[in-house]
Amino acid sequence: MKAIDLLAPIVLVLSNACLGQSDPSAIAAPHLSTRPLTIDEAVAASLAGNPEIHAAARRLSIAQMKTSTARSLDDSMLMVRDWETPLSQPWNLNQAQLMVGLQQTFPNRQKRETRARLAQDDATVEAANLESLRQEVAAQARKLCADLLRNADEMKLHQRQASLLKEASDAALAQYTIGKVPQADVLRAQTALTRLSEHLIQLEEERDTARAQLNVLMGQRPDEAIEIEGSYTTSAALPALEDLERTAMEHRPELAGLRAQTAKAKNEGTMARLGMKPDFTVALGYMLMPTGSMSRNAYMAEGSMTLPWLNRERHENEAKQADAATELSQSELEARTSAVFLEIRQAQIAVLSAQKRVRLYRDTLLPQAEASFKASAAEYQNNRAEFMSLIDTQNLLLEIQAAYYRASADTDAEIAELERAIGAPIADSTRQDPGRASK
Repeated sequence: MKAIDLLAPIVLVLSNACLGQSDPSAIAAPHLSTRPLTIDEAVAASLAGNPEIHAAARRLSIAQMKTSTARSLDDSMLMVRDWETPLSQPWNLNQAQLMVGLQQTFPNRQKRETRARLAQDDATVEAANLESLRQEVAAQARKLCADLLRNADEMKLHQRQASLLKEASDAALAQYTIGKVPQADVLRAQTALTRLSEHLIQLEEERDTARAQLNVLMGQRPDEAIEIEGSYTTSAALPALEDLERTAMEHRPELAGLRAQTAKAKNEGTMARLGMKPDFTVALGYMLMPTGSMSRNAYMAEGSMTLPWLNRERHENEAKQADAATELSQSELEARTSAVFLEIRQAQIAVLSAQKRVRLYRDTLLPQAEASFKASAAEYQNNRAEFMSLIDTQNLLLEIQAAYYRASADTDAEIAELERAIGAPIADSTRQDPGRASK
């Protein structure tokens, strides 16, 4: 009996497995011990459970509370005064003047309004920080989901390949026992099987690491077993770079926060200049005069004001410092805007590159690898090729399928990064299955 007669069933198995599994969505049901999540559910859970987001939300709440008290007056003062008590009779209050009064300071109205604007600027900055953190967490969650989807697809590919190589190795060993194939074929098959086992260990490490990171994002224990369900994200076409930059100017939270910081610096400059306007204090009190006075009951009214003109140099220096802070904030805004535009361009390049790779694998490399494997299978069945040549073409096909999954996951991750860079979703981004799109 020829070796080809015993290995022909394996050829059919290899052919069916390799040519029938180019769909990234062909994912087996998750293990019962894992909790399945869609990508949207994982993102929503990250936004709801992330502890850093909770802390940022509390900071925003505190800043918003301060806006309601910024216009408030300072606390009133209760005054109790004892005048002209004789030292020889300190207990004899009938010989003293007693006064009870209230005192209130009234800052300039423009100062109070400016304080309110400063408090609102602080709240705007905290709101921008919160939204920026939310977008970063959402983008990171989507990247980790893409990694887990890709990892699951690659793991199934390699598990399937390991199973097939095990069958081929056993068959080759049986043929070697009866002298039909050389020992080198058996050893090469066993070595390839061992290398696949090593790769599976690496894939398991990558999976567990991504799970731990996603669990922490969602505010869960890092060792909780989760499984991501769904497909990769693709985009038919990206908007023009100018449109992406315009979207970022309108929606990027960091830029909104820096604009609020610049406005705050301007308001601080206004506040420093308002320091040249006086504040007024009014006091009103009741007085009990000593025994024997013509009128024992009296009142006291008192008014006072600050004299900022006598401290002009200090106020002018404070105004100059505020102006310098405004210029600094404006420079930081311009620098950050340039950095954001660079992020957008880099993310755009990365998305376009990933999409090109997906199209290359889907439209060219996968069909070529499938045709090569079919040709090798036919040559082997006709006894015109070695068994290891068939295994090599099978390995090449599975490597290209794995690279296709990686390119699809890279597209998903880079689109998430681009959306984070512009601060808003890409309008024409849709959920598609690159495996189905290739059919």
